[in-house]
Amino acid sequence: MKDVTPLTDGWTLCHDRTDVPATVPGCVHTDLLAAGLVEDPFLARNETDLAWVGRTDWRYDTVLGARDTAHERTDLVFDGLDTVATVKVGGETIGNTRNMHRSYRFDITDRLRTATPLQVEFTSAYTEAEAVRAQVGERPNAYPEPFQYIRKMACSFGWDWGPTLVTAGLWKPARLEHWSTARLARVRPHLTLDGTTGLAELRVDVERTESGSAQRLTARARVGDHTATATAAVDGTHTTLTVQVPDAALWCPRGYGEQPLYEAELELLDADGTVLDRWERRVGFRTVTLDTGADAHGTAFTLAVNGEPVFARGVNWIPDDVFPSRITPDRYRTRLTQAADAGVNLVRVWGGGLYESDDFYDVCDELGLLVWQDFPFACAAYPEEQPLRSEIEAEARENVTRLMPHASLVLWNGNNENLWGFRDWDWEPALDGDSWGEGYYLGLLPRIVAETDPTRPYWAGSPWSGSWDHHPNDPAHGTAHSWDVWNRTDYTDYLDSVPRFVAEFGWQAPPTHATLRRALPGEELHPTSPGMLHHQKAADGNGKLQRGLARHFAVPESGPAGFDRWHYLTQLNQARAIATGIAHWRSHWPLCAGTVLWQLNDCWPVTSWAAIDGDERPKPLYFTLRELYADRLLTVQNRDGRPTVVADNQSPAPWDADVTLRRMTADGRTLAETTVTARAGARSVALAAVPDDLLPDAGSTTEFLVADVPEGPGVLRALHFPVRDRQFAYPAPRYDVAVVDHGDVVDVVVTARTLLRDLLLQADRLAPTAVADRGLLTLLPGESATVHVHGWDGAGAGSTAAVRAALFMVEPA
Repeated sequence: MKDVTPLTDGWTLCHDRTDVPATVPGCVHTDLLAAGLVEDPFLARNETDLAWVGRTDWRYDTVLGARDTAHERTDLVFDGLDTVATVKVGGETIGNTRNMHRSYRFDITDRLRTATPLQVEFTSAYTEAEAVRAQVGERPNAYPEPFQYIRKMACSFGWDWGPTLVTAGLWKPARLEHWSTARLARVRPHLTLDGTTGLAELRVDVERTESGSAQRLTARARVGDHTATATAAVDGTHTTLTVQVPDAALWCPRGYGEQPLYEAELELLDADGTVLDRWERRVGFRTVTLDTGADAHGTAFTLAVNGEPVFARGVNWIPDDVFPSRITPDRYRTRLTQAADAGVNLVRVWGGGLYESDDFYDVCDELGLLVWQDFPFACAAYPEEQPLRSEIEAEARENVTRLMPHASLVLWNGNNENLWGFRDWDWEPALDGDSWGEGYYLGLLPRIVAETDPTRPYWAGSPWSGSWDHHPNDPAHGTAHSWDVWNRTDYTDYLDSVPRFVAEFGWQAPPTHATLRRALPGEELHPTSPGMLHHQKAADGNGKLQRGLARHFAVPESGPAGFDRWHYLTQLNQARAIATGIAHWRSHWPLCAGTVLWQLNDCWPVTSWAAIDGDERPKPLYFTLRELYADRLLTVQNRDGRPTVVADNQSPAPWDADVTLRRMTADGRTLAETTVTARAGARSVALAAVPDDLLPDAGSTTEFLVADVPEGPGVLRALHFPVRDRQFAYPAPRYDVAVVDHGDVVDVVVTARTLLRDLLLQADRLAPTAVADRGLLTLLPGESATVHVHGWDGAGAGSTAAVRAALFMVEPA
């Protein structure tokens, strides 16, 4: 059996300024931080002081012990090198690398007669990218950094939500592998269904030593309790095994069934039956199709799993840390569990980041989160010449093979916004006929997927209409990104269209208060304070926040005095914007087949579109998303020019929604009341007209509509206000607060004496460790709500005053 020696200890990071102990896996920045030689780039404006790190060459040194094994062969294996490296053993170069997204293997059998130095010399990613640019010619992109000339995580060069921290290092594990006769070089599992029988077709590639070249080998596979064996093919390097699993349990998306996974094992044996190598994965059986057929409305984009169309309740995923070697399996599980708890059933791995660790996809398999995987291309014209083309083909083949065992993976996507950029961002005249990536997205990548992983659909890009017959970002065809609303207009403009699938849309807000306090120590906070501006990477981001706010609320005074109010209102506006879009688009299922929020997470503390900030704290948007992505959603939408009750039922059971309607005044009086019924079948939407006498007068500043449906111990509530908040005659809020300490949790009970619109307890203002279990809520006069707070031990004298200081709500303009 193959022996493995991890190479985790004894590394040193070397540079002409200093030598420091190094951690593998890791990167230069994290090693310098651990040694106390640089300040945390996430704090204040320290990021700019670390720009030199990315433009510097570095070396990692260790010593390999003398070869002490009976095996014929010893390989030096790197799962990931970031990025441009020369690998030396005993002072001699054994290989060069130029791709962060690939693994590398070098035969060093004859180089370990004694203890031998191992050096990995990293050239600055800037040096490589600029050299390639000089070789292939300038190409346009969305940011002033050369990220498209090197196969590296693009967002390490900075993005409109991320810092510019260009990394280098051994970012994934390194090891020595000792083996004899043969090893498993590649296993590609094709998992299909024949009726109720699961078929696991395992396509195996074998590498042999010279002495093992003529030996008879056997491959033996097992899936669950089922086994099959086969003899290696005649050429000695390939074979295929098919394991049948009768009555296979189907893996289903979250909310559509269970997620049974089977342990799959494949062993390579020599002629004596000795196991030489073993491949093990967990697999699941399900079918995936993508409906892109033409219809009366345009071109569909609907995923179906096990034959059942799915409304994608999605989020976009960016690398969870700008230093990805710090992302642990537990951190993946925490973040993805947060997504699942918010009702998410699809996660799009965005193309400016990574093919994530198997730990990421393992959790998605377990939680039933569908994964849409971008190939790593984003917001730029990518040259198709060498040296990039061969690197891209190699990385694509390797990662498609690596990820295809995962049942959660349902879609390969060619790129992020590059087809759109070619058409709309003035790339075409600038390119003047030069290559820009089209050959990857419409040629190379679909061919690799078809050859390697034919059981999954491929889509050329996001956005993409399916062909050049339509504009790449035509909302009537395929996938669409909705960014004009954030960049130029108002979130109410989401209501003007019904895209077939909304793959990106979003609205910014600052991170939570405690995150800002940690990230900007000692700074007097206001929207344009130096640290706040540094942690706002979007072009005119604050201007867009202000203009978006001014359309709905009285903008607080500038400076520190108005900061707390500005902070609450911008977070409220973010939640309102996303609610407007998702509720509208969901109400048009199945015409619209999915919404993928930009974005779930952040990679550092920053003002951004994220629902969970860079310190892992949920923003108010997160809790609103939990309501929007629940199986049952009650809203009031405009149909045929009048407000209409919509019961959106994505559950597997019918929903007869008996909706209590009340026309109310701002001072709490009920002017009219009735009940209507919206009968929504499983996975369907039902409408119910609002009677005329329940409709608030158009333009009324004092009347609003309340729609309630009993749901469990509480109610689902939808509200309709005829005018925007700054025009509505909200009363001065009055309420009572009670604080009840239960030891492990503190209950905050708020009782409304007036209408309280979008009440929010910012628990992290009570203590940085405090977490509330709910976000924004609206209370009518006389209603009470309880917020459970964990992580706060401050209940007692003064606790009520502390809670009042942490409570925010809409106030009269």
